[in-house]
Amino acid sequence: MNKKKKRIPELRFPEFSESWNIIPVSDMCDVYRGGAFSKADMDENGSKPCIHYGELFTKYNEVISTIYSKTNKSDGFKSKVGDILMPSSDVTPDGLAKASAIMLDDVLLGGDMNILRPKKSFNSIFLSYLLNHSKREIIKLVSGTTVKHIYASQIITCQLPIITSKQEQQKIASCLSSLDELIEAHNQKLDLLKDHKKGLMQNLFPQEGEKVPNLRFKEFEKDGAWILKEVDDFIDLFTGIALKGEEICDDESGRPILRGINITEGYIRHSKEIDKYYLGTLEKLKRYFVKENDIVIAMDGSKVGKNVALVGKSDENAILIQRVARIRTNKKADFSFIYQFFISDNFRTYVDSVNTSSGIPHISAQQIKNYKVWFPPNIKEQQKIASCLSALDKGITAQTERIEELKHHKKGLMQGLFPKMNDYK
Repeated sequence: MNKKKKRIPELRFPEFSESWNIIPVSDMCDVYRGGAFSKADMDENGSKPCIHYGELFTKYNEVISTIYSKTNKSDGFKSKVGDILMPSSDVTPDGLAKASAIMLDDVLLGGDMNILRPKKSFNSIFLSYLLNHSKREIIKLVSGTTVKHIYASQIITCQLPIITSKQEQQKIASCLSSLDELIEAHNQKLDLLKDHKKGLMQNLFPQEGEKVPNLRFKEFEKDGAWILKEVDDFIDLFTGIALKGEEICDDESGRPILRGINITEGYIRHSKEIDKYYLGTLEKLKRYFVKENDIVIAMDGSKVGKNVALVGKSDENAILIQRVARIRTNKKADFSFIYQFFISDNFRTYVDSVNTSSGIPHISAQQIKNYKVWFPPNIKEQQKIASCLSALDKGITAQTERIEELKHHKKGLMQGLFPKMNDYK
């Protein structure tokens, strides 16, 4: 092992004091390429379990792939317990962050993966976390212009920090695994909340072929059939301004700009990486200021139809930028009721049906206006339904925020448990 460089992480279990060494991946693992089968070879009625990188698993000991059925290829590359899987093509930092150790034996592994098989003195789960933490170093080794590739011959040259004590490796792996298990438990709770809301909406709104919902608050049972109309009858839709590139800056003393990238599924997100500001004169831009309870929709991107949110008090008076739609309801509709339609699976399905772009997916203002929704004749029924669903939304938002906090905690913990990357460049 190369012991020329030694590093100590910021966080350390008190029983350990040995310095970390810098060694190449070739000293930690043997690296192989998966077998030559593709996603097209996978069949749920087959007999051989397999993993194709496009069908990733969520935890290191669970596979959620389909089943490999081409028996003439059954002698392909097979896993051993503790193998670490890493993409070999279309390589991104996010993809490398999913590198995981698997606790499965004799599973066929696809050719779109590199397989790192740890040597006896290394804990595989520890190494998977180390590789995740070191993704920015590994990404520097990729080749290719259109499609990024990384090969075994490149991976083995990467120099990474390591501690030789198997006991310390196990302690770090157990610490991070426990946190991952907690995050997964909270993810499952979030999924249950979303499923509960989805089921509730299916009953509170008329289903296909019906004009009244399955469930109705008693005081509205005699109000008659709901009405199917284009949402344009109930809203005022406005799109943002096209600011010049030189007018957009990172100076937090400027007026915040609400961009499509700030809008995600159900909330408006902020970070130093994505937040932008405007330092110019505001007098002519007041019509573009958003208000609390405005509905905002990102009109471009891979998640168009999903990235919808309500403007909160903290985002009031931000500048609405181009390719973001702002919606306010008129007196015939309750804003929270309308919002429920825009965050529903029904809206996402509608967007997919009208989006004909071969490039970046997008939706136009007119297409949003043409979206048809069911309205009860009494606005008080709208408000009661909205109040019921909004209570669930608060629980979903709180759960989502809790998960993000745990992920942030994990990120900080990994930064402390491993030596800093710039210490061993």
